[in-house]
Amino acid sequence: MSPALHWIFILIAGVFEIGWVFSLKSTQGFTKFLPMISYAICGLGAAFFLSQAMKSLPMGTSYAVWVGIAIVGSNILGMVILGEPSTLPRITFILLITIGVIGLKLSSAG
Repeated sequence: MSPALHWIFILIAGVFEIGWVFSLKSTQGFTKFLPMISYAICGLGAAFFLSQAMKSLPMGTSYAVWVGIAIVGSNILGMVILGEPSTLPRITFILLITIGVIGLKLSSAG
């Protein structure tokens, strides 16, 4: 399998992880049944695609990029969809995480 495909797997895993965290919030403390189904599906999807990426990419880099995608994506969607604060410091730190994720990707051998 090509290394580019493994990076696509990390991206897919990150999207599933964003869905996982949104589903977790929607369960309202595991009191809502349908979001719990989404929570389980997204969690399994995130773990599956991350494990596929780790077949050829370094574990630390894979994990950091995956978490970075989830952090940045969930923060942006939280601001856009849930009306969470979009202050300059928050946006600045999201950009710093993004720069770190890009740096890890560019510096990876895979």
